[in-house]
Amino acid sequence: MINKMKRTHMCCGLNETHAGQEVCVMGWVNKQRDLSHFVFIALRDRTGLLQIAFDKDMANKELLNKALAVRGEYVIAVRGKVALRTEKDVNPAMETGKIEIIASELNVLSEAETPPFQLLDEGVREDLRLQYRYLDLRRPELQRNLFNRHKTYQVTRNFLSDEGFWEFETPVLANSSPEGARDYLVPSRTHPGHFFALPQSPQVFKQLLMASGFDKYFQITKCFRDEDLRADRQPEFTQIDLEMTFADMEDIFSLGEQLVGKIFKEVIGAELPAKFPRMAYAEAMQRFGSDKPDLRFGMELQDVSDIVAGSEFAVFQNALNDGGSIRGICAQGQAAMPRKQIDSLVEFVKDYNAKGLAWVIYAETGEIKTTISKFFSEDKIKNIINRFNAKPGDVIFLCADKTNIVLDALGALRVELAKRMGILNPNEFKPLWVTEFPLLDWSEEDNRFYANAHPFTAPMDEDLHLMEVGGTELGKIRANYADLVINGYETSSGGHRIHRTEMQNKMFEILQITPEQAQAGFSHLLEAFKYGYPPSAGMAFGLDRLCMLMCGDSSIRDVIAFPKVKDASCPLTKAPSVVNNEQLNELGINVIPQNVE
Repeated sequence: MINKMKRTHMCCGLNETHAGQEVCVMGWVNKQRDLSHFVFIALRDRTGLLQIAFDKDMANKELLNKALAVRGEYVIAVRGKVALRTEKDVNPAMETGKIEIIASELNVLSEAETPPFQLLDEGVREDLRLQYRYLDLRRPELQRNLFNRHKTYQVTRNFLSDEGFWEFETPVLANSSPEGARDYLVPSRTHPGHFFALPQSPQVFKQLLMASGFDKYFQITKCFRDEDLRADRQPEFTQIDLEMTFADMEDIFSLGEQLVGKIFKEVIGAELPAKFPRMAYAEAMQRFGSDKPDLRFGMELQDVSDIVAGSEFAVFQNALNDGGSIRGICAQGQAAMPRKQIDSLVEFVKDYNAKGLAWVIYAETGEIKTTISKFFSEDKIKNIINRFNAKPGDVIFLCADKTNIVLDALGALRVELAKRMGILNPNEFKPLWVTEFPLLDWSEEDNRFYANAHPFTAPMDEDLHLMEVGGTELGKIRANYADLVINGYETSSGGHRIHRTEMQNKMFEILQITPEQAQAGFSHLLEAFKYGYPPSAGMAFGLDRLCMLMCGDSSIRDVIAFPKVKDASCPLTKAPSVVNNEQLNELGINVIPQNVE
């Protein structure tokens, strides 16, 4: 009992069938209105809004005065009878718009100061919302998002349990890895000078569970990466992690399609195809300039290097002479785009190391305007237009540079144009498996190969021989690995694991991980290989990104209760913070001051 009152219903748990019943509801005052004959309070809880009515002619003046005294965000308890509203007073915008509570008792459980911002004001700065996140989380949109997240947890657990997976917890305090992103390190008090690392993924532990014979493992787990943040990235994030023994990539595809399809269906009612299309990495890059293409729209890249080759246009010819290419995209119906917007797109691609853009405007009238007209004949320009199948009213953007820069810049430009054109439907979902990734990425800066995914991914059988050839041929090895892409976001990665000692050691050798480093970081896994290690395959889903997509948001911060901001800090708790010298001395740590620009 709270102040001798017991809640009987949530706000939106009431409807017309409860008319005449005495009920007790509790929540926050969303708004109070003092009208000529009535005082109305819109009461809010996580289910929605409910109207409470107080008749100014009532004999109980103490109750009326209490109603007049409450303000927004007061926490109150109300007892009263459910009444049907008159036809003219029905509010179709409210779930409970056909009823109201005629109050007989009101208790103020907690008063509230005026909030630092209006909860429903869309113009409030995000940093202010995050500073007062507990207020921000009272917004119906965020409460809906986090309810969808809750449902995602439940659907996942139920589905995987029904499929024979066992849920495990793996350690949060683990070893630092010589590969991958930067670790978050935790100093050890009991082992001076030694550090734990927070896991970037449970990869090694789940492979050890497969070595233990558990066959099917999963967990919904926190992972940590000390890397720069983006709208779809956080330093601590949640993933649905799973692994299976005696499984291949077809098992990965099938399980992933079933799980994601079930999540989308049960959480938001969206129907995904039973089988997701597949596309090789090389094809995705050539057609879309990205290994995570958004298939909700076309605007595919076209190569016009053969058409413009041999021209006197130095920008194009120099790119070709250096082994690069000239490619472009066609924005349909955008020929009337103002010059100022075109110039902004030229600047946009410079962020992707491109030097700029050339453009060809094919006006509605049939007139052609272009920045390259003096270098190419009318026939050449028409050949370019035909290559893109452009129609009057379209505009073509061309980029010339090293091919990797061209693909990267045009891939980003394609998405930026789609956003500006308003053709991205957040309620449409286009899943795609991107397959046959390069096993290894070459770093010009470090003059060495790095693992595209992680050092435990197996190569495709057809490319095994290239591991022995070595040299530049290593860059041609394809990984037995795939990403699940939805609407331009990587939502899952999965692949087949190396399960033989000799191949794992060969991978470490290629990655320039010394035997000493391998033993320091992965001795437990390498030991397990000696005692009958089964073939296995697994995957991990970015739960935050899945929820972001289902909620129609563009930032994962909107589906995380207490997110970090761009500099990996928490505006609410002010973490990270300085600790006192006593704590540092216990850990044997001396902090060296640094000048931060």
